Amino acid sequence: MIICPVCEHQQAQGIECEVCGKKLVAAAPVAVAVATLPELEQTQLAGGRAPVPVASIPDLELTRRDAVPNVAVQAVPELDTGRSAKVGNVAAAPVQDMDTGRADAIGAKTAAPVGPIVCRYCRNVQETGAVCDRCGMRLPKVKLASPEANAAPKVAAGERTKCPKCNSPAHAGRACVTCGTLVPAAE
Repeated sequence: MIICPVCEHQQAQGIECEVCGKKLVAAAPVAVAVATLPELEQTQLAGGRAPVPVASIPDLELTRRDAVPNVAVQAVPELDTGRSAKVGNVAAAPVQDMDTGRADAIGAKTAAPVGPIVCRYCRNVQETGAVCDRCGMRLPKVKLASPEANAAPKVAAGERTKCPKCNSPAHAGRACVTCGTLVPAAE
């Protein structure tokens, strides 16, 4: 069985995950027979770490080791410093045919999805929650069917219930471990 390292999907065979598309097996290098060309000149050095005799050139000036003498800075009068003359009053006219507003809405807007949520990683279908019960990845945000269906009865402090914001399992009277919202408790 092959298990995907990204979404933990199990599959019997294949080189990429059927759910998320992650490449599962790297292609093995192909063994190719290598033969040296007889007309190719061989390197005369014995390895890359062998010492090579080096002699300095007598006519070469060694500027890296000598200090640079202090030189007086001279101004260059013909150099353009990037400044320009002041600009006077310029008549600015608006462009007559430029549209400055938003386009009018045509037709109805796309409604937010309502109902069961499908996880985009493992394709698990669940009714509520911000986190997938199967793989633990965050689910897309959806519009709840009705506020009455989402309103949970208040339970005593410390008892297990669902978070009112993300519907993850939580303890009443404490902050939700998934989203940080305070879960209300009965008084």
